Amino acid sequence: MRVTTAFKRLLRLPGVTVASVEFTNMAVVVTVALRRRRLVCPECAFSTRARYDSRPVESRWRHLDLGSWHLEVRASLRRLRCPEHGVRTEAVPFARPVEDSGFTADFEALVAWLATRMDKTAVTRFLRISWRTVGRICERVVADELDPHRLDGLFEIGVDEISWRRHHHYLTLVADHHSGKVVWGKAGRDAATLDAFFDELGPERSAQLRAVSMDMGPAFATSVGAEGHAPQATICLDPFHVVALGTKALDEVRRPIWQQLRQLPDPAIARKFKGARWALLKNPGDLTERQADSLRAIRKIGGALWRAYLLKEALREVFAGDLSAEEAEELLQRWCSRARRSRLEPFLKLARTISTHIDGIVAAVRLGINNGRVEGLNNRVRLIVRRAFGFHSADAALALVMLSCGPINLLLPHERVHLRNRRQPAARPHRGQ
Repeated sequence: MRVTTAFKRLLRLPGVTVASVEFTNMAVVVTVALRRRRLVCPECAFSTRARYDSRPVESRWRHLDLGSWHLEVRASLRRLRCPEHGVRTEAVPFARPVEDSGFTADFEALVAWLATRMDKTAVTRFLRISWRTVGRICERVVADELDPHRLDGLFEIGVDEISWRRHHHYLTLVADHHSGKVVWGKAGRDAATLDAFFDELGPERSAQLRAVSMDMGPAFATSVGAEGHAPQATICLDPFHVVALGTKALDEVRRPIWQQLRQLPDPAIARKFKGARWALLKNPGDLTERQADSLRAIRKIGGALWRAYLLKEALREVFAGDLSAEEAEELLQRWCSRARRSRLEPFLKLARTISTHIDGIVAAVRLGINNGRVEGLNNRVRLIVRRAFGFHSADAALALVMLSCGPINLLLPHERVHLRNRRQPAARPHRGQ
């Protein structure tokens, strides 16, 4: 078997003929020629036989490695004049536009798949490319593979922000409660950021939204209620955040007491009290024996800390049971009245917050919609961020989030080949066979 024929079967590049193969110390260079005669614009479906000119140099793409060798594909390409996009280099069937990418589509598919499952160091060392290159490849794959109909049929969505880098760098993510996928994202966390989502969604699809779950921040609610967005949608405030605010209020009561104990002559008392922190913040059913003993000791002492603990647990129990919306609303009003009489400033503030947003909290209970699924996606996003050791741009971070949590079906190169072969019609047999 000739070397060119063997490499043609090995490369599995569609629409090309292998012209020559050259071996060097660190790479294998395969020169190919396109079989089609018509020139196709890489940006649209325009095609023509008229050639504007030919590129003076060969175009190069890195393909999947062959053992320890780089595998480089080269081709002499022509240029065409597109009525819409001007003079462009003709498209090739095995790679994205040559002006944007120096890698084959199979190589970029492998990079995107590994980036969702491996850390930064492993990906860059295994593929021998920089992390910035990985980020740019992820952006290109998302731009091509993201489901264009992902914003159709949205009725119940969740909105939340996630920190992708230190010093207040955030992404706003929109998730579909029905599919459990992130369908949209953008850098920022203010009303203007979510306005961009509704601009892309359009008035017709925005009018179909029935419910939007979010946290208690005013920015997202302002955007949802704006004219032309989704003022008809019911805003559901996640009960999880309400319970989290109760836990935070308890910790604010505990911290000054611990600071006072640190001033005592015996430092062991302060250390013992600090160790009891998790006994106060964890759910009673999750306590260890040692933490349960610490909680009993705090109960025996009583005082402001124990009253704060009882308020936190009472608030958690409102959402722990299978209560109707009316029952939950009544219990929340009773809890707010009790918190106002507690003389504990963190819980006084929390009571005012709950009273202000009680309609949204009760709506979440009534509709059974909360940001639990969105929070679960956020946990996956945080894992991605930690695994990647940070990003250089918000677009790269968002691209990796969409690859991991969005409506994208990532395929490995061999799976792409099998899918391509299934789509091709079977060859007709020759006469006499």
